[in-house]
Amino acid sequence: MAKLNGASALPAEAQNFLATYRKLLGEMPEHEATEATILLLYKAYYSEMGGIGTPPDVQPRRGEPVADNVTAFRRPQPVRSKAQAVLGASSNRQPLPVALIFACLVVVYVAIRYFWR
Repeated sequence: MAKLNGASALPAEAQNFLATYRKLLGEMPEHEATEATILLLYKAYYSEMGGIGTPPDVQPRRGEPVADNVTAFRRPQPVRSKAQAVLGASSNRQPLPVALIFACLVVVYVAIRYFWR
């Protein structure tokens, strides 16, 4: 927000933290000022949420190099119904082709029209 010049839209408490950050920037390098401001925010949040005394130390996570964080998509195994499990592999029939089903429907339709006349 400070870099976008939108600090005036912040609440008063956030503006105070921003002013503290700017003051710390004049005294120390940016990464140290950022770390000090984050710790200040953490302490304020801890006390605001009802924490008593000093807040517990935050253990930094170890930066493990990420080799590949993309997982290949795998289709789940098809779930077999109980009937298929009982019948086993002997019930593997090929489904009827769509053209054959359509031809049968046409024959039935023509037969019904012919016999209704």
